[in-house]
Amino acid sequence: MLYSLVSFQSGITLLEYNLNIKRQDQDIGVDMNDDAGRQILFFQKNEITEHFIYLKLASIEKIPGNKEVMLKIASDELAHYNIWKKYTNKDVTPDRFQIWKYFLIARVFGLTFGLKLMEGGEEKAQEAYGRIAVCAAEAAQIAGEEEAHERKLLEMIDEERLEYVGSIVLGLNDALVELTGALAGLTFALGSARLVATAGAITGIAASLSMAASEYLSTKSEGGSKSPLKAAIYTGITYTLTVTALILPYLLFDHLLISLGSMLLNAVAIIFMFTFYISVVKGLNFYKRFLEMVSISLGVAALSFVIGLGVRILLKIDV
Repeated sequence: MLYSLVSFQSGITLLEYNLNIKRQDQDIGVDMNDDAGRQILFFQKNEITEHFIYLKLASIEKIPGNKEVMLKIASDELAHYNIWKKYTNKDVTPDRFQIWKYFLIARVFGLTFGLKLMEGGEEKAQEAYGRIAVCAAEAAQIAGEEEAHERKLLEMIDEERLEYVGSIVLGLNDALVELTGALAGLTFALGSARLVATAGAITGIAASLSMAASEYLSTKSEGGSKSPLKAAIYTGITYTLTVTALILPYLLFDHLLISLGSMLLNAVAIIFMFTFYISVVKGLNFYKRFLEMVSISLGVAALSFVIGLGVRILLKIDV
């Protein structure tokens, strides 16, 4: 065995990585000073790093199917590492920073997001594999297996939060469209940052409860495997968090235009982060969805702003 790994129950650490490896394959060797040599060395380090990432994630995975596929991919990554090693004649240590980075990302944002974010970088490596194939015949084989990784990942994912993405999207979209519009309209209709924050909070809390109840009834009527209660909770929490982020500027700043501008910036930031997340886990076009959501939210906000200003002038409201 090239690596000595203790059982998953006792944990996996990088200290178990054995640098005193006995070569079992005939060394081929390439010049490490040219571009091809440096590229192969980079691939080798990347493979062993991903090998340990998959092992670390597999060690804490509770769903047997997910665990099995991750162990298989970890084994493939180790095999790729050994192939590159025949050309470099070197033992390469994994990148500890990358291991912990993707491990923490997967823990915080979900297994699907973490792994797909990591595997997404392999698409950029396909051209490099093609160039390296001139001096490394196995490059084409590795490239094919790397492509298969993503297909396996798509098939293996069994993650609760993805089952309720629709509920999260519902809460987020409604809060963004309704609250950006409402707050923009209230900004000039009321003329006071504190009053806008108060009205926005009341409107937002009431709307979040209403949306959660609607999602509960909708999910229950549809049947299926989703829990109506969990769907309602996901929708309600997402709506409430979005409302909090949008009204916060009105509590921090007294100047109305600064509060309005900050609120809109918060809305764009929320759209950016959520769209990026969904684009990664669902494999969708980020820019198209981002521009679509921003256009809708800011368009409604601009229209509501004009309506609020008009209402204040027509009704001669002076707060």
